[in-house]
Amino acid sequence: MIRFLLRLIGLCLLATAFVLLVYDGTKSIANQHLVYVRVAEIWADIDQTSLNRVEVWLKQKALWAWDPYIQAFFDQAPAWAILAIVAMVLILLGRKKRPLIGYARN
Repeated sequence: MIRFLLRLIGLCLLATAFVLLVYDGTKSIANQHLVYVRVAEIWADIDQTSLNRVEVWLKQKALWAWDPYIQAFFDQAPAWAILAIVAMVLILLGRKKRPLIGYARN
């Protein structure tokens, strides 16, 4: 059941990533330069308070990494790429185990 749920969520996220890729592609073609939706923009559109809470939590736990790395990640990473990576991880976690060759499994 958990594997099915992981695969389902992964496939939904992968479909969302594809939609965002097409959206960014059409916007880039129309503007004649590279345009993409950033992770912070999407997260702020969905739920601004959770973004603020995560930001405060990350500043408390890893202040040394906030300014040079994590903030740049939120401000510059394309949302479709991050969603695709998370989707691939979930799909891989939800895949069925390969049968062992030459061993009996109970």
